[in-house]
Amino acid sequence: MRILIFNPFHGAAGDMITGALLDCGANAECVRNAMQAVVFEPTISRVSRCGISAVKVETHAPRAHRTIHEVMQRLDAAAPCVPEEALAMAKRVFLRINTAEEQVHGEHAHFHEVGADDAIADVIGACTALSTLKVEGVAVLPIALGQGTATGSHGTFPIPAPATVALLKGSGLASLPGVEDWELCTPTGAALLAEFSSVNPDNLGAFTILSVGYGAGTRDPPHSPNVLQAMVVETTAGGVNALAHDHVDVLETNVDDVSGEVIAHALTQFMDAGARDASASPVIMKKGRPGFLIRVICGGDASVRMAELMARELGTLGIRCTPAVHRFIAGRTIEEIDVEIAQQKRRMPVKCGWMNNEIYTLKAEFDPARDWARELGLPVREVLRHIEETAKNQLKKSH
Repeated sequence: MRILIFNPFHGAAGDMITGALLDCGANAECVRNAMQAVVFEPTISRVSRCGISAVKVETHAPRAHRTIHEVMQRLDAAAPCVPEEALAMAKRVFLRINTAEEQVHGEHAHFHEVGADDAIADVIGACTALSTLKVEGVAVLPIALGQGTATGSHGTFPIPAPATVALLKGSGLASLPGVEDWELCTPTGAALLAEFSSVNPDNLGAFTILSVGYGAGTRDPPHSPNVLQAMVVETTAGGVNALAHDHVDVLETNVDDVSGEVIAHALTQFMDAGARDASASPVIMKKGRPGFLIRVICGGDASVRMAELMARELGTLGIRCTPAVHRFIAGRTIEEIDVEIAQQKRRMPVKCGWMNNEIYTLKAEFDPARDWARELGLPVREVLRHIEETAKNQLKKSH
């Protein structure tokens, strides 16, 4: 699995997160276009922080304080320039921020620093950058918070800021004070990391580092590099010890005037177009008519395209969408094993599911097993069973 690991030992802010992701290899053009849809064109430059080369992102946004409704309007206006998955993620980030603000200041809180245009641009930029990296999970190491006091729109407040504390509470993210006497983790940074996090860092096994990036903060103290480190890594088989999780959209429609052949063809089309899953279930519709519930599961960035495909293939006039459904994901690998049947030997692929560094389920790939069954003149179910029994014995010994 491709995992992104954040190491906010020196803290985290929205611009630092975006910079670290860009330095890791995120698509700079996509990020620039997305941020420019909210504010002016950002400046993306390379700077040095205590000798560490890092990417600095500056939004050049004016200070403007907004309500959650106004923030959502700004996000909707940027939709043509922002990937669907990133836009949905950005909205969830601001809903987190709004909940935290209301916990601190009461209902209908008016955003201040976190509702300014630069914060909106930072969130859009970070979410877009993450979506272009195409990772399967995100782990966040302990976050340095800082110490002392700071001054904002509500006067002088203790560090960490009340909104930051509210955002981290219940997130499952670990924190530490940090050694600096200023705010190291901002509310925007806390909200982004809480939204991104999907893998407990304690459950990470062995991995190979594919890329590393550093996002620079504004301060440049002489004794400590003000940077956020991020790494894209590839875990080994079973390298993530617990189930990762992400979000998917669930699309549904009912049909009662489509033949079984058309439904079967449509399900194949949906899978070929990138759906995570597609199914048809018999239902009784209004007036007692029999029909089918067609369900397609896909990433948020593909839901509009998939809904259009469903409409074309099925002729349906309406498609329901349940967005951002939380999904747990097991690590998976394809293992090649040596199998002997009827004195014939062949290497056969087996899909394995991993949890806690162990294979907890395995299944022979059907198409190669079917082809071999035809050659052997045996029922495919017998060949499948023999492959899986052999796989259990071989993989148990090797792992």
